[in-house]
Amino acid sequence: MCDSTPATCDFGQRLRRLRSDAGLSQEALAHAAGVSVRALADMERGRTRGPQRRTVQALSEALGLTDDAAAELEKAAAEGRPRPRADLGPAAPTALALPRDIQDFTARGPALARLLDLARDTGPDRPAVSVIAGQPGLGKTAFAVHAAHRLAPHFPDGRFALDLHGMDPEPTTPRDALARLLGAMGVADASIPAGTDDRAGLWRSLAAERRILLLLDNAVDEAQVNPLIPGRGPSLTLVTSRQALAGLESVHRTDLALLRREEAVELLTRIIGPERVAAEAQAARDLADLCGHLPLAVRIAGQRLLSRPHERLGKLVARLAAEGRRLDGLQAGSLRIRAAFALSYRQLPPDSRKFLRRAALAAGADFSPETGALLSGLSYDDAVARAEELTDAGLLQSDATTERYRFHDLLRLYAAEQADAEDGPAARDTALDRTEHWMLRRATAAALYFDVEHEQGARTGAGGAVVEEGVPGNEGASSPYDFRATPDAPALTLDPDPDGAPADQEEARVWLEAERAQWLAALRRAHENGRYRQVLDAARAMHWFSDRNQHWEQWVEVFRRSADSARRLGSRQEEAVHLNYLAWAYNLCVHDPQAALIAADSALAAARDCADGLQEGWALGYGAGALHRLGRMDEAFGRLREAARCLAAQESPQARLAELTILNSLGTLLRHTGRVEEALETHRRSERICRAGVPGRTEVIALYHAVSRQGIGNDLAALERWSEAEKPLRQALAAFESARMTAWAEPTRLDLGHVLAALGHPDAHDTFRAARDGLADLRNPRQSEAAKALAEFARTTEGTAGVGK
Repeated sequence: MCDSTPATCDFGQRLRRLRSDAGLSQEALAHAAGVSVRALADMERGRTRGPQRRTVQALSEALGLTDDAAAELEKAAAEGRPRPRADLGPAAPTALALPRDIQDFTARGPALARLLDLARDTGPDRPAVSVIAGQPGLGKTAFAVHAAHRLAPHFPDGRFALDLHGMDPEPTTPRDALARLLGAMGVADASIPAGTDDRAGLWRSLAAERRILLLLDNAVDEAQVNPLIPGRGPSLTLVTSRQALAGLESVHRTDLALLRREEAVELLTRIIGPERVAAEAQAARDLADLCGHLPLAVRIAGQRLLSRPHERLGKLVARLAAEGRRLDGLQAGSLRIRAAFALSYRQLPPDSRKFLRRAALAAGADFSPETGALLSGLSYDDAVARAEELTDAGLLQSDATTERYRFHDLLRLYAAEQADAEDGPAARDTALDRTEHWMLRRATAAALYFDVEHEQGARTGAGGAVVEEGVPGNEGASSPYDFRATPDAPALTLDPDPDGAPADQEEARVWLEAERAQWLAALRRAHENGRYRQVLDAARAMHWFSDRNQHWEQWVEVFRRSADSARRLGSRQEEAVHLNYLAWAYNLCVHDPQAALIAADSALAAARDCADGLQEGWALGYGAGALHRLGRMDEAFGRLREAARCLAAQESPQARLAELTILNSLGTLLRHTGRVEEALETHRRSERICRAGVPGRTEVIALYHAVSRQGIGNDLAALERWSEAEKPLRQALAAFESARMTAWAEPTRLDLGHVLAALGHPDAHDTFRAARDGLADLRNPRQSEAAKALAEFARTTEGTAGVGK
């Protein structure tokens, strides 16, 4: 008990005397002031010598003190609050001063604007936290420092920056970080509590009354950061980390993307000067691309050029263009892109390091957990866990909608280097072989869902044009392979993982399209390593699926390799089949009729050698399509008529489908040469065969019927019988769209647009525009025709403002 008057007591003694004089128990005063009994007891016992101003005001009101008495109580509390150390004087608040800002900082305007809004929104009960996370080299620290300098005027009570050394073997502990923060706030060493919790409590009590900006750079995890974040007060905390720190609650997230190409060039310009960039503008753009628009890589390239004022940008571009030398070229003094990646790589556990470097062997721009699991030898679940861990670490980027992952280009090069260094050729080959076998089996099984030879699993499929887009004709021979498919699930018995296999045609389509680069790489590797039967099985299964994606140029490679595989196995019949597929691909996928004619002629020779009338008919048809595109009409007519005679003499379902293709192609060619009435009769003959049906082809015949209707519609349009032409074209378009046959649907849409325009139909404009965009996506040569038709329609129709935009 203080024996003196309250004016001469310390805060605790003064508070206890005032409470006693007021006749209040600790519980009563605590309840009236809105503080805890424990907090009040700590104040009276001297454990808390300098409570916050707002707490003192609440106690004064609860005690009913006069203004003078309340002022005396506040004065006693102020004397107990921490003061700057005498030896530091006024310089104490700069003990953790912000690092120097980068004068050539570029871009990030929207992200800076959002942080400014966040700073303005802070208040006594709204301390703000922004996490700036992402892959190595994004410029997180540079951004945070630049932002802190820009925001400094909003935080007059202090701006502190603390490096948490998250990439070091021993990151800064929260206890040590709190000691530095308390010291920067002026707390004497002797007054800093021993325990982490007590330090955190003191730090938060000091920060709560100040408008401060805190930069926590290079954080390792949430446990390191949480004790350092103020709990109250108008503060702003910026946290940078290579980890996502997803466990931090109620925080703002600043997502830094790669620079845009023009921003990367602007950064380079600010480093080396506008004159050098202007003198080699294209080289500057190429350099930005080779750096992957990664800020650190661009800065390193710029600093390297700055140190060599007479070196041309093109010289560095040439060096970086060689992938094996790119990481070597991206170093300037102590700045090295490889070192930045190595810091993160060394932090990973062994399985995650293995997953990262093996995933760099995947083909294509992204990869699935299946591919990662196969390459790394992990289970699927473990692969997902590793991929998510690497995403949180900023070493992989996850797709926004699907479970797929991708590298930054430079990180992929670094990971591939580690695969070479740590795994060696034997382990690499084992991983790639395992992946190849699995991918080809899955791709073959998935593709069979589209094969009419297995109609229970198939829904559509017809394959390839002879004369023009939208005419089936890639069926070829009946399967010479024993796929051993069951009637109810033709694909599952082939799949390497039946439990995880696509369950229907739609799932198969999604998988085949998503994994296109990976199964194509597997096919390529199998061919190069002499596994020719695997190549043939996969390509044969793919031939109906290929109709769904006629714009894929890859089909040329697929069927070129399969034709070569058949030749190497000595099978002339299979060689004829796959050369016909190749002719189809040259005709429709890459629009190279000369190459198509060579392939078709080779297929014709092979078919005649083995007396395969079906393949002979197909080869004649594909040759006719190529000759038509080359403008050699008489020869095209001759081959089509010969093909029709050849196929009419056969009775198999495959021959009937082939005959339909030839008839549709013949009708198209007749129309193109002005013999429209003959064309119409030919297409109607084809339609009659479709109506009669083909045994065992109940589903695919619907597509042939749609092709016949497309031909009939175009014939009627050529005869200017516009009203009659509209219905069959709409029917054909609906059938192609229902079957997801975009390569056939878009040309039909354009045909319909011409008819609607002739009728003055209000749908003509939208039909032309959709056809133009769809054909452009397919890289179809008719896209220019669609654009011209749209422009012409706009000129002749009122109310078309904004057309084509």
